[in-house]
Amino acid sequence: MEGTLISAGKRLRAKWEAGEPVFGLWAGIPTSLTTELAGLAGYDFVSVDLQHGAATEATMVSMFQAAQAGGAVPLARVAWNEPWLIMRALDLGAGGVILPLIDNAAAAARGVDACRYPPNGHRSYGPVRAEAFMGSADPDVLGGDALCLAMIETREGIDNLDEIAATPGLDGLYIGPSDLSLALGLPPRAVAVDPGEDRQALADAIERVREACEANGLIPGMHCAAGQAAAKYANDGFKLLTVGVDTSLYKATIRRELDTARGA
Repeated sequence: MEGTLISAGKRLRAKWEAGEPVFGLWAGIPTSLTTELAGLAGYDFVSVDLQHGAATEATMVSMFQAAQAGGAVPLARVAWNEPWLIMRALDLGAGGVILPLIDNAAAAARGVDACRYPPNGHRSYGPVRAEAFMGSADPDVLGGDALCLAMIETREGIDNLDEIAATPGLDGLYIGPSDLSLALGLPPRAVAVDPGEDRQALADAIERVREACEANGLIPGMHCAAGQAAAKYANDGFKLLTVGVDTSLYKATIRRELDTARGA
């Protein structure tokens, strides 16, 4: 039924099936207003950052509601790969979860297991908001339609990439470039249109992730700080792209306008 998470999730999947990328906002500001505005601006998804953002469980729910009202799919980057955190986010209205710091196939399987109901997983049945907004109480729909993406952002994650990508039930891999840069001995910063020779190790790792996704039928995801980089990686074959982080975009915009006002 139109306007529900299931239809929104199908809109993402329909774009992927058509070979199109989806673009989203990374939401760390704990308010429904900016989340709703992102949806109204045309973002395909909004990911509430529960690891480094300021959202709490209470604000998370209002942000999910606002994203949906604005026309975007609400996702959640959970604070840790813990089953209860994953189940809680899904029950309260996330259309999918992004799992941080996935080092190996066992960790990826742990996350998938928390997204799916028996016999495909061990998710506990209690879809408080999910039932209403997914348009079904059927566990196969509630669990099967929930997106599950593993973040590749550690040396171990790269070393075990092929095994992680082969995890049954996993929907995609999402690159966290700052932590991945640290893991490769590089300073943490957002990916650029041209990473430069000094960051070739990061560029190589990014391409390895894309190739692993292609080989295993997964959605390749990339965290970008701005539209130009997102366009570049979309052209390279990535299908789920964060266009920016709300806190960074807000800070950069208000600083630029103040500098302009002062004649800087």
